[in-house]
Amino acid sequence: MITATIFEAKTNLSKLVRQAQDGEEVIITSGKTKQPVARLQAIAPVKPKRLGANYDPDFVLSKSFWDPLPDEELDLWEGKED
Repeated sequence: MITATIFEAKTNLSKLVRQAQDGEEVIITSGKTKQPVARLQAIAPVKPKRLGANYDPDFVLSKSFWDPLPDEELDLWEGKED
């Protein structure tokens, strides 16, 4: 849970809104006793951005992925022609 005074909330509103969109609970407080007076809540949390359109959390790279490329393949990447 995140708490912020009214002054802090005015100063950092964009940051607090992003945190609320990320699912954090944001409480706004007031006065010397920092009495909770409001809760900032996202209407709809922002979905996390993921690499790739069809992200599969179970995808695993094969061990051969890390093997060096053959010289012919490297030549093509470097723009060398036969």
